Amino acid sequence: MAAAKDIMTTEVVTCGPKDKVKDVIAALVSNQISGMPVVDENRVVIGMITEADVLDAKPSATVESLVTKKPITVGPKESVKAITELLLKKKIKRVAVVDEEKKLLGVVSRADILKAKVK
Repeated sequence: MAAAKDIMTTEVVTCGPKDKVKDVIAALVSNQISGMPVVDENRVVIGMITEADVLDAKPSATVESLVTKKPITVGPKESVKAITELLLKKKIKRVAVVDEEKKLLGVVSRADILKAKVK
């Protein structure tokens, strides 16, 4: 059975808690993504920020004031089936894949799951 490590995107666009909203918006638009993990200086996932979070925010605001805290994460061995159920249950579009120290390894999005289904 496929696992997170088999389908995750490993070149992940991230931002930090002190980044400005205007920079996050630029990264979302230029990378054609709808959200990204927020990581600290050690690449530990501390939250997730999405288009919805920045849609009505002041461009000068910082990420830490808007970030979804207590991010939903999975380990690299989590099954694709379990991740699919998690995304549907929590009504989210992506989940960060982290190691035992909560450091970012990758992201599994709905698109990653769909791509895996057609392989």
